[in-house]
Amino acid sequence: MNKEDDHITGSVDWIILVLYFLLIIGGWLSIYGASYDYDHVTSLFDLSGRAGMQLVWMGISIAVGFILLKLDSNLYDILAYFIYAFFIALLIVTIIIAPDIKGSRSWLVITDSIRLQPAEFTKFAVALAIARFMNSYNFKLLTAKNLLILSTMIILPMILIMLQKETGSALVFTAFILVLYREGLPGMVLFSGVCAVVLFILGLKYSDVDLGFLTMGECISILFIIIVTAILTVNFRKDYRTAAYILLGTAIYGGICYIISLFDVYINWGIISITAICAIVIYLLITAAREWSKTYLFLAIFAISCIGYVSSVNYVFTDVLQSHQQIRIKVSLGMEDDLMGAGYNVNQSKIAIGSGGALGKGFLNGTQTKLKYVPEQDTDFIFCTVGEEQGFLGSVLVLLGLGSLIMRIFFLAERQKNTFGRVYGYGVGCIFLFHLSINVGMVIGLLPVIGIPLPFFSYGGSSILAFTILLFIFLRLDMARKRR
Repeated sequence: MNKEDDHITGSVDWIILVLYFLLIIGGWLSIYGASYDYDHVTSLFDLSGRAGMQLVWMGISIAVGFILLKLDSNLYDILAYFIYAFFIALLIVTIIIAPDIKGSRSWLVITDSIRLQPAEFTKFAVALAIARFMNSYNFKLLTAKNLLILSTMIILPMILIMLQKETGSALVFTAFILVLYREGLPGMVLFSGVCAVVLFILGLKYSDVDLGFLTMGECISILFIIIVTAILTVNFRKDYRTAAYILLGTAIYGGICYIISLFDVYINWGIISITAICAIVIYLLITAAREWSKTYLFLAIFAISCIGYVSSVNYVFTDVLQSHQQIRIKVSLGMEDDLMGAGYNVNQSKIAIGSGGALGKGFLNGTQTKLKYVPEQDTDFIFCTVGEEQGFLGSVLVLLGLGSLIMRIFFLAERQKNTFGRVYGYGVGCIFLFHLSINVGMVIGLLPVIGIPLPFFSYGGSSILAFTILLFIFLRLDMARKRR
């Protein structure tokens, strides 16, 4: 290793480093504002307060980050699998020995004031393991063996974390799909994921209205599947004629049934929907046989799979999700207005953000947060403190800061000399992006509350330390890029 690569000040990316310090300081001040108590005033440096403890964790994180920058970059590649195995074992141990804290068994209690959440640290372990595996000699992503191994690496910690009753932390690992997409995973996989989300929302939101033996949500979902199938026909085969037959046939069939219903004739729209999608599947299968094309066969299988998925939405929602998760989803979709129950946090959060106006009420002057109307306001809902005290301008600055950090990470990931650095860098960026999008989305009521922190802003030692480790390992890999 030459002197330039080993010297931190000469090779570290100062843009990320400056953004990191600005964000943790901004988070520290926000935590002080969120936890400030008029009756028991504490200083920023008082270790008995939240801000004081966060300052301690900031110091520990900075020290750990500096150590990570001084280590040989090859160690992360060599030890990747060992680190992954260690944290998988730690997740298993956590399930067994962790106490029940607010319905979750995800915290290892070291002392009365120190608790660690292994799920937070497992993120960088999974990122390292995936990067190590994809950096293997002659690696090819699109093979059944490699896809199975990568899927297992991602899904195994998700299952263990869900067994700890931490669904939100488990969902973070889905961000690695974006990493695989960057490395060559077909876009159809991402598109299928988007379709799954849309179908889940449609099938659930309109599930209270029956249209024959199907609900309105299921009928609308079938119509969505038909439209998507026609679009995919054009995208894959440039077959505008088949797409037109699918759409026009559906429109004519539905139009005739609607006209008949105007004459007081009962129409079972459930049967109409099923017969329409069955006719389209049969048509695609016939076309596949006639033109000897796997594409049409794939489209038929896609449509059938979507129908099977739609039929399982109600089962998953009622029998798999827990009651509090069901309520949160219903509140987010506008199906229920539980302002004093599951919707209380989000409603108070929106009031706090809205009351901040353009420039905010000023530091320590937020009434919603100071009077403790918003639960978890210094952890998962820290963004509402920013909105109330710093207003729209402050909120935008926070989003720009985190957004700039993420974009810089992606930029550095693209310029890495090897697959290990690039894959790990994209893993880091995608995890930060997921946390930012979901946390802000749930605070402003666009997404269900799943309880994940805002990077560098939410109070918690595990959170800031885990994000620091995640980021500084990548900084160390980037420092070594010239040598490689």
